[in-house]
Amino acid sequence: MGGHPGGRGGISASQEKPKNKKATIKRIWHYISKYKLALWIVMFLVIASSALTVYAPYYLGQIVDNYIIPRDLDGTITQLLYLGAIFIAISIFTWLQILLMIRISMRTIQKVRQDLFEHFQVLPMSFYNRHSTGDLMSRVTNDVDNLNTALSQSIVQMISSLLTIIGTAAAMFYISWKLALVSFIIIPAMFYFSKAIIKRSGKNYAARQKDLGAMNGHIQENITGAEIVTLFGQEQNKVEAFNQLNKTYKQSALKAEITSGLLGPSNNFLNNIGLALVIGAGAILTLSGGATVGIIASFTTYTRQFFRPINQISNLLNTLQSAIAGAERVFEVLDEKSEFLDDQEKKPLEKIDGFIQFNDVSFSYDGQKQILNHISLQAKAGEMIAIVGTTGSGKTTIINILSRFYTSNSGEILINGQPITTFKIGDVRKRISVVLQDSYLFSGTVADNIRFGRPEATDEEVVAAAKLACAHKFITYLPQKYDTPIVSSGSNLSQGQRQLIAIARAVLEDADLLILDEATSSVDTRTEVYIQEGLKALMKGRTSFVIAHRLKTIEAADQILVLDAGQIIERGTHSELMMQNGFYAELQSQNNKH
Repeated sequence: MGGHPGGRGGISASQEKPKNKKATIKRIWHYISKYKLALWIVMFLVIASSALTVYAPYYLGQIVDNYIIPRDLDGTITQLLYLGAIFIAISIFTWLQILLMIRISMRTIQKVRQDLFEHFQVLPMSFYNRHSTGDLMSRVTNDVDNLNTALSQSIVQMISSLLTIIGTAAAMFYISWKLALVSFIIIPAMFYFSKAIIKRSGKNYAARQKDLGAMNGHIQENITGAEIVTLFGQEQNKVEAFNQLNKTYKQSALKAEITSGLLGPSNNFLNNIGLALVIGAGAILTLSGGATVGIIASFTTYTRQFFRPINQISNLLNTLQSAIAGAERVFEVLDEKSEFLDDQEKKPLEKIDGFIQFNDVSFSYDGQKQILNHISLQAKAGEMIAIVGTTGSGKTTIINILSRFYTSNSGEILINGQPITTFKIGDVRKRISVVLQDSYLFSGTVADNIRFGRPEATDEEVVAAAKLACAHKFITYLPQKYDTPIVSSGSNLSQGQRQLIAIARAVLEDADLLILDEATSSVDTRTEVYIQEGLKALMKGRTSFVIAHRLKTIEAADQILVLDAGQIIERGTHSELMMQNGFYAELQSQNNKH
């Protein structure tokens, strides 16, 4: 529906909220903690593989001192086979833990996406007006995928790296505390550089994800409005706008990757310095009798083994920064308040008796510019209420409030003599059938779209609704009739055909209150005649609100409301308003010229 700022196709201008990493990690844990048994098995495998990884260099040193230097060939071969078995066991344990974590992460991500999609269904229209479709798509796909990467790979690697560091440090001190101290000289420098880089990269990753959402929003908007872009010859302008967004994303992504890319080279440089110090100190100790060749061999491996996981942790922290930034964007959506949150405290609504009353209703979308000003009206059971006015006069906003997409800032709407806000939102909407100016068709068949509001409807009921809406005839000419697939929001149908299906959908829903938001403006005059006959039968006995572009279609209305700047400036029947020779008569005159 129109008449309000923003929209699903626009670029979101919302700013990044302050981040709470601890809270985000806690919420991620809430999801993965459901698989505690699998996590315990993973932990056992991680501990086992880490223990063997720590033991292997020590065992290698023993082989050097006890078998290689004494030239014991048979013993050397036997011991090397044992060492090979250790490496095979490490590989198997690592493979099993990765396999288990992938299964845990995929189930977790499935649940996150499910929760996200389910939450989309209960968010108010105001939420969608604040965010572009592309930005929301980016949260469901890119941000969740980043979280998946962190869960399936980074967390296990992080734990394994920490255990390896602790175990290796203990082994190094056990073998030679002097060489261990030499190895650890460069640790403060590594932590300093890593901390600085990770802190900076976290901000850069958050900026990158935001820019990606904006670019996706532009792409989605351009694909959806491709026909309009072509008709108005705006291809080049759209390309230039995309290039600017793409450039912005490239810059933020480049900044994030360059910053995080400093970790590897800087840590490797410091790692090599540490190795050189160990070899130098080890040579001195060996020459003075304070160490053996086997100890030097073990320490050479231990040094690499100690600093490699430190490097890994630095890189993993970068991955986790990206994942946390994405998870925060996902949880921002999940934290949005559901419009059905208070429904349990509301009364059920079994039926609308037809009497609708607006008492001094005012409304503003942004709390500043008034869209509706002191609207009062009464619609008796079975009456047709037509609403006319210029673009932006507030016509659709009245329908938005009546449909409970928004709540009025002041005044009240009564149905069945009671405030509409006292009833469950879901119940109110079930009692209302709406046909919009540009109705959306979903993937599926023609029949699926007609029975969208009543999935349990029989084929006979679907056909009957289509006949009443004058859609049956054209449907029978489709390749597979009612089983014809709808392609890309109905792009394989004309706009008029899509509208007829939408009207048939409203007919089948058989609600107590009917809302037509310029429902016939998208069809040709000949088709409109048939639709009007069907709508007359549909509106019989029902209270109907009709927003009209073609004023001829509402001349039989029981009451016509003329809006201008959010106020009702005229009201009455067609003949009464024509006699007043006011704004409505002027609109009629302009309409007749077209």
